[in-house]
Amino acid sequence: MHSFRDLDRHLGLVPAAIARTLGAIDTHRGRQEAYREQNPTLLRTLTEVARIQSTEASNAIEDIKAPRRRIEALVAERTTPANRPEEEIAGYRYVLDTVHSSAEHIPFRRTVVEQFHRDLYRFTPVRAGRFKIGSNQVTETHPDGRVVVRFDPTGPAETPLAMDELHERFERAWVAEQDHRLLLVGAYVFDFLMIHPFQDGNGRMSRLLALLLLYHAGYEVGRFVSLEKLIGDTRETYYSSLQASTQGWHDGEHDLGPWLSYFLGILVAAYQHFEDRVGTVGTHGAKAELVRSYVRSSVKDVFTFDDVRRAAPGVSDVYIGVVLRDLRDAGVLRSESTGRGARWHRLRTSF
Repeated sequence: MHSFRDLDRHLGLVPAAIARTLGAIDTHRGRQEAYREQNPTLLRTLTEVARIQSTEASNAIEDIKAPRRRIEALVAERTTPANRPEEEIAGYRYVLDTVHSSAEHIPFRRTVVEQFHRDLYRFTPVRAGRFKIGSNQVTETHPDGRVVVRFDPTGPAETPLAMDELHERFERAWVAEQDHRLLLVGAYVFDFLMIHPFQDGNGRMSRLLALLLLYHAGYEVGRFVSLEKLIGDTRETYYSSLQASTQGWHDGEHDLGPWLSYFLGILVAAYQHFEDRVGTVGTHGAKAELVRSYVRSSVKDVFTFDDVRRAAPGVSDVYIGVVLRDLRDAGVLRSESTGRGARWHRLRTSF
């Protein structure tokens, strides 16, 4: 809540770089609206892929993992959780689907935050949806085994009042419309992480709440591109930006700039990913384009079948093989061997 106590200092004079980023995001949003009407089949495929990637990535950031095939089955609700990681993965999918399907009807209140946390753990025996009752320091374990405290959040006794204040101040700022709403979303997510209101699950909650608030602000790119995956792919920068903005938070002397730059950068990247995909589909079909897009944009010149599977969740192995062979026949790829163990060499990126 400390960011909202002195909002004019944090958001009143937005640096030129952040102002340009906000302008770019708003331009992208306008183009997204045009794309929505052009290819509904592609958008359904992107939504399906984003659900899988978001569920996998947001949990993986917290080292909650399961085999990809199990995650796909859990997201599609074709199976039930078999262990604790899968229970938490299924819970994330449940809340994610709630946001995607009902965001406009969900009021942004403290009680909703508690309900989301309860639903996040709905498949586990954990009694969730209650604020922490003990210390939950944010720590980092070094390779030599040393544990270093990265941040000391709000204490358990002060947490309920801190969350009440955060929501009251956020609501006033939202209604006043004096600051760009994306800045308010970023500030809320940051203060939420600094308070760390629950004993566990705060990172995943912050990403779900960010998605909900982005919907409320009219930015729906998270439906088609996984924001969680983009964060997972830039995890080191995610943590370093948080760390840079953390110093002095308890005294209200922190600098929101590093965090806001990162947060808005993720949104720019999401819109760019969206436009890259919808702009290159042509007659190839949505699922084929997921495979082709990976081949075109991968940082790797040599990759495996499993690399492609991870980039194109929901696309069958048989179809991935068909597209790869088509690209090989077109002179885009060369394979070292045959079968699932083949290594594919990219010969060119323009096709």
